[in-house]
Amino acid sequence: MRISLASSAVVARHRPPFAVLPVGAFEQHGPSLPLTTDTLIAAEVGARLAEAHGALLLSPVTITCSHEHAGFAGTVSISAPTLYAVVRDIHASLAAAGIERLALVNAHGGNYVLANLAQELNVAGPRLLILPTAGGLAAAAAAAGIETPPETDMHGGEIETSILLYAYPEAVAARAPDEVNDDRDLLHAVGMSGLTRSGVIGRPGRASAAKGARLLDALTVRLGDDLRAVGWLPPERPSGAPA
Repeated sequence: MRISLASSAVVARHRPPFAVLPVGAFEQHGPSLPLTTDTLIAAEVGARLAEAHGALLLSPVTITCSHEHAGFAGTVSISAPTLYAVVRDIHASLAAAGIERLALVNAHGGNYVLANLAQELNVAGPRLLILPTAGGLAAAAAAAGIETPPETDMHGGEIETSILLYAYPEAVAARAPDEVNDDRDLLHAVGMSGLTRSGVIGRPGRASAAKGARLLDALTVRLGDDLRAVGWLPPERPSGAPA
């Protein structure tokens, strides 16, 4: 797993413009992917983002709000107020040290409470970002040649399997069967076990390492665009413009 090896001296010398906090989960991802899938993906994307822009990469949050997966063995959760408090405290600690901007690379869709925290912290301007956005993920997936739309490829499907096939191929067991269910309006009521027998909602059969490599590259570019959009990075110079 990608994790920071920076020392205190390095951080003091380089004065990073913002911090990156990967947010994963410890939950089932069907018969083929590990319980740590979301954490592995968040850490990989977060490390790439931090390296691209000189940010401070924090250690990932590895157990979050996975209650909808409780019907499957191995899933572990914390409460939404606990996750809210942990991320709020991390942001406050960074701000006290002079780093007021925190980008969350969130790889688990069930962490709804993070959006509420961002609403509160961003009243006076963008200080907490949750990435990737839905539009950003869709655009990156299309650019990478992912065939299944993200809204269909919800869990353990083509997107997640492709990333792990590229970044952590040893973590992928025999490919899970495709299982699609776009009627998920009652997910909050019935949980994943009420919508899928295998734990997968998506098409892992279409995954490939090549798609995973392209998707990670496209996500890194898209996240940089989002940082520029909120003023965390300077605008890109047009091609051929003087330095």
